[in-house]
Amino acid sequence: MPNQLARSTSPYLLQHADNPVDWHEWGDEAFAEAKQRDVPVLLSVGYSACHWCHVMAHESFEDPETARLMNERFVNIKVDREERPDVDAVYMDAVTAMTGHGGWPMTVFLDPLARPFYAGTYFPSRPGHGLPTFTDVLAAVSDAWRERRPEVVHQAESVVERLEGIRGSSEWAGPYPPGPTELDRATQVLMRQYDWANGGFGSAPKFPPSMVLEFLLREHARSGDADALLMTEGTLRAMALGGMYDQLGGGFARYSVDARWVVPHFEKMLYDNALLARVYAHFWRSTGKELGRRVALETADFMVRELRTRDGGFASALDADSPGGEGAFYVWTPGQLVDALGPDDGRWAADVFSVSDSGTFEAGASTLQLRRPPDDAPRLARVRQALNAARDTRARPARDDKVVTAWNGLAIAALAEIGALFDRPDLVAAATSAAELLTGTHLLDGRLRRASRDARVGTAAGVLEDYGDLAEGLLALHSVTGEARWLDLTVGLLDTVLVGFADGSGGFYDTAHDAEKLVRRPRDAADNATPSGHASVAGALLSAAALTGSTRYRDAVRDALTATAGIAVGAPRFAGATLSVAQAWVDGPLEVAVLGDADDPHRERLRATALLATAPGAVVSVGSPDSTVALLAGRPLVDGRATAYVCRQFACRAPTSDPDELARQLGVRPQ
Repeated sequence: MPNQLARSTSPYLLQHADNPVDWHEWGDEAFAEAKQRDVPVLLSVGYSACHWCHVMAHESFEDPETARLMNERFVNIKVDREERPDVDAVYMDAVTAMTGHGGWPMTVFLDPLARPFYAGTYFPSRPGHGLPTFTDVLAAVSDAWRERRPEVVHQAESVVERLEGIRGSSEWAGPYPPGPTELDRATQVLMRQYDWANGGFGSAPKFPPSMVLEFLLREHARSGDADALLMTEGTLRAMALGGMYDQLGGGFARYSVDARWVVPHFEKMLYDNALLARVYAHFWRSTGKELGRRVALETADFMVRELRTRDGGFASALDADSPGGEGAFYVWTPGQLVDALGPDDGRWAADVFSVSDSGTFEAGASTLQLRRPPDDAPRLARVRQALNAARDTRARPARDDKVVTAWNGLAIAALAEIGALFDRPDLVAAATSAAELLTGTHLLDGRLRRASRDARVGTAAGVLEDYGDLAEGLLALHSVTGEARWLDLTVGLLDTVLVGFADGSGGFYDTAHDAEKLVRRPRDAADNATPSGHASVAGALLSAAALTGSTRYRDAVRDALTATAGIAVGAPRFAGATLSVAQAWVDGPLEVAVLGDADDPHRERLRATALLATAPGAVVSVGSPDSTVALLAGRPLVDGRATAYVCRQFACRAPTSDPDELARQLGVRPQ
């Protein structure tokens, strides 16, 4: 019989609905039962594309004897970290504080007041991995609860006390927002951490440093720093030509397990692909290099083809596993290439894609790499098409089809810009459909919800990144389409943030003031796999200020950057998004107003030129002379023709109707 997860909207929770474990969703009911039964809570946190989450589920949560022990001695709560990032953040801090490391699946034991007292990540069902078995852990925790309660309570109180001191705003703050000196210093720190042999930062495992690369592109645009561009290009090229990139279908896996980007962890996340597609597009905008255009478009097409949902949103992820095992959908042996292509093309493809008898993955199979793209482009296209057709006969990885507000905001921004830069109106249309879903379904009475599935919105409240990333997406749509409604909706979101999320010291909490109270109110100014909510909101506020002229928004950006200047300069690898906002702050940012009738092709040429601006955080607004957008209002046409104004803080250069002159004013590279 299904447990209580059967009524969830989360695909991850639904995967556990038929477990013999009596799972509860997070909520007061579960903690009330724990108090009434006088037993601890076992909190298990994961997500649907997590390989080791599946392993622990198969080994332990599907085992009747393990489930019996869990049900007898605990109240068991299962949480989707993607649906409840606030719960995940608080207890991940606890796991890290208690064990020195974190990860998923996350396993935390709580008292009935939700205070953690013991924690870990994956626990095996049999001895190994240097870890106790899960059943041994269950027995030991239960015995401690019954026989040494004072020690357990003391441990819980101590952990909560430590949590309250984690990531306080004072340790992030600086005396002022980062300026040119601090931005240059951050670049120097990144140069010391850069892997000049393989691209990326640090050693294995390597994650795509999307926010840092955006910062480095802006640093190059602002200061002309050649090393910033070298680090960006080296990383983008290494990722795109290695095994982390899907050489057949486009799109990026979550990370590389090695330093050379050869073998990925195969899950594909919406947020990675949205962020990376946009960075590759911005790289093309800065350099004109074909790699940027190709990968941006292939990744955008992957998102639309494989992640778009029936209701117009974008699914969260594709699983790392398929019925054939982890990565089975993506890897090849030389023999499989010959079977799919014939002897000549099969051997040629093995050489082109670095597929060998020894393999790079498991059982002699190889990930596909494209380290030396061949001169014969038509043959490569034909081979890719044939291999895609052969791969389509394999069992596909599962898809987590919940629509997360923040990650869809990132996708909207990427698709809108890529569609505009490369004349792909279908991508702009996909971005518009997602924006309409989010603003029509996820936005209720001015407040965001975190996620939906099949257009059925969940109950979890939106967190700071939902507001910031959606605002960023809507602002990109406004720039591309000229529709004022997207700016109006952004203003509403940002006003809600300033009232409901501000901490009183220039920073922001990750949850609203009226959100569910946890043992600690989460806040984190550091980037993780996605930009920090703090940085996303600051960036959206700065762009909105440039469009509306709001001094309130601009003051909020100054305060937000000051509140996080310490982490931006001290740990730039984890503050790329904040540093990118600081680049735009230092630069103005540049504002481009393009006016003319909507059906005027001359206005379209000016708009296309404006969107090529590489100035950090440049803002573009397009509309008719009677627009209500402040940046456009009161600016006349020159001789009745479509006209562009290049401004900073509403102080403008001489207007022009000449796209070539506009390009000169913007410093746009020749097309």
